[in-house]
Amino acid sequence: MMTHDITTLEVGQVLATQTFPLTRDSLVRYAGASGDFNPIHYRDDVAESVGLPGVLAHGMLTMGVAVSPLLEWCGTEYELVSYQVRFTKPVVVDPETGASLEVQVSVGALIESEDGTPQVRCDLTVTSDAGEKVLGKAQAVIRAA
Repeated sequence: MMTHDITTLEVGQVLATQTFPLTRDSLVRYAGASGDFNPIHYRDDVAESVGLPGVLAHGMLTMGVAVSPLLEWCGTEYELVSYQVRFTKPVVVDPETGASLEVQVSVGALIESEDGTPQVRCDLTVTSDAGEKVLGKAQAVIRAA
């Protein structure tokens, strides 16, 4: 089991990078699990009728996928204190080729909680295969569990 000492981390240090494929099947499965059956997530004609460039990945799916490399890095040693994102660009999922998300997690700041517990703000950079940053101000705070 890998252990991490968050007191030795440095601002700018990359903790994890990972690429995630998204397919139309992924969207259907997420819709079933979440109950979000908005047709913009599975029908091109509906998406285009409301001015979208195509079927879009669910924002919450994108958000969940983005934080998963950090959660894997944390294991059972660290816990997620907070997590926030801004949705800046849609993730268009092509019916044949799908889409992919590239996630990089780096140390954004070393902070100390009111009780003196060391915490780390992690900054997530999430880009689509089109090279666009799809989440803005994607930040998570972790601390020892």
